[in-house]
Amino acid sequence: MPSVFPPKLYTFLCACFAAMGASLFGYDLGVISYVIVAPNFLETVKNPNPNYTGFIVSGMLLGAFVGSIPASYVADIFSRRTAITVAGMIFILGGILQTACQNKETMLAGRFFAGMGIGQLGVLAPLYQSEIAHPSNRGRLGATFQFFIGIGAFVAGWIAYGCSQGSPGTALEWRLPLGLQMMPAVPLVLLTFLLPESPRWLMIKGRHDEALQTLARLHARGNIHDAFVQGEYADMRSKVDEEASMNQSWRLIFHDSVNLRKVFYGIVLQFSVQMTGVSAIQYYAATVYTSVGFAKNALLINSINNVIGLIGEALCIAFLDRIGRRPPLIFGNILAGCCFAVATAMAKQFTDGAGGTRSQGIAFVAMIYLYNLVFSACIGPLSWVYPVEIMNTAIRAKAVGITAMASWIANFMIGQVSPKAFDSIGWKYYLVFTVCSFSNALTFYLFYPETKGRTLEEMDTYFRTTSLLVPLAKTEHVSAKTREVELSRSHGDEDHMDAEGKVDVKHTDRV
Repeated sequence: MPSVFPPKLYTFLCACFAAMGASLFGYDLGVISYVIVAPNFLETVKNPNPNYTGFIVSGMLLGAFVGSIPASYVADIFSRRTAITVAGMIFILGGILQTACQNKETMLAGRFFAGMGIGQLGVLAPLYQSEIAHPSNRGRLGATFQFFIGIGAFVAGWIAYGCSQGSPGTALEWRLPLGLQMMPAVPLVLLTFLLPESPRWLMIKGRHDEALQTLARLHARGNIHDAFVQGEYADMRSKVDEEASMNQSWRLIFHDSVNLRKVFYGIVLQFSVQMTGVSAIQYYAATVYTSVGFAKNALLINSINNVIGLIGEALCIAFLDRIGRRPPLIFGNILAGCCFAVATAMAKQFTDGAGGTRSQGIAFVAMIYLYNLVFSACIGPLSWVYPVEIMNTAIRAKAVGITAMASWIANFMIGQVSPKAFDSIGWKYYLVFTVCSFSNALTFYLFYPETKGRTLEEMDTYFRTTSLLVPLAKTEHVSAKTREVELSRSHGDEDHMDAEGKVDVKHTDRV
């Protein structure tokens, strides 16, 4: 069925629907810092020590780690859409257990199952988005994942803040915010079947006619004779046929040096994101802002920070496909390191000597706000865009499962060690994030090739022919328009005839 929307808008809307899964993670990021300080919650779970509190926070991340690989199997066997539906159901189970918990064991079980759903969606949403995207807006579609993380954090922050102000000391203060986290999962469970299936998954399964029709629905208002669609289809089928002759097991990842290198790049990128300090700030916002003199306003400050994150993520969606992947990763990490360097100096004033002034506290908050803007515009979204687009179709689901696991285990580590780190070394903990941000920038400059404008099918050849040290590589930067013209011309862009023998005017269906 042809879409009533222009193709790029239609694929963007499909990507946004899939990205609702990210809002579940963002909501958790935004709400847990309020829950773990709610008096009634602490009474319900018997006032756990900092280690156990850290485990409650990070239990969700352990579940996400466990859920990543199963998601890739379900996606490859039963389809991307089916896997998203299953993940939504698992998350709802976890949300019910958390909302109704009467002890810390039930809370941990709820966090784990919710985490499994989030971990699966962290694989499935970027996977689906990349496989339906046009080369010219693949970055924009992938960046919606981080944007919806921001939306979830924004909504959670203000709901939890409102509950803490309106119902302090009651069960409603924390049960209502936890219960509302299930709302975005409901449409994922009930309505995902309305989305077009991934054309690349259809191609893998030998459903070639359906793959062509889906490509036309996504990129040409249903016109299967469109030259660009025909070019995409031929390019995709050639690559899938080539990969079909290979061993489709895990050996294709671990016994191929280039595939292994790409997976390693994805792991490093996902791990590096957490080492900029984003999760420590989100999970333990109350601790962070209280330490610089804002005990009464800590949760309000964090809610404002969520708004700033949304602004940064919107900027990334708007400009990522124009700027590319390397500049945001490199310069974003440099700026993030600078922000944390200043924030560290300000935080130090509150533990040495006089205890710090209000101006120094405000300067600390300002640096965290600026850091969050930079992170949201340059770093966070790329952790979901880059790993999925560099993999070939044969390994994409499994490889993205592995790289997502790196994100969750790094998240788990930060969630678990941060309470003890804040208690033991205080402001010195921020030095870790300062140093890591600068080392991230150097790593991306040396080893991460630019992927802007290239099709998914050409990534394999691109990585096999590009020098390991990117500054020494002599590669030509391409634009998505160039690729579109090349694919169209290779399949009769000039005077192409439609099924009724009429001249088909090109490009008008792809606006």
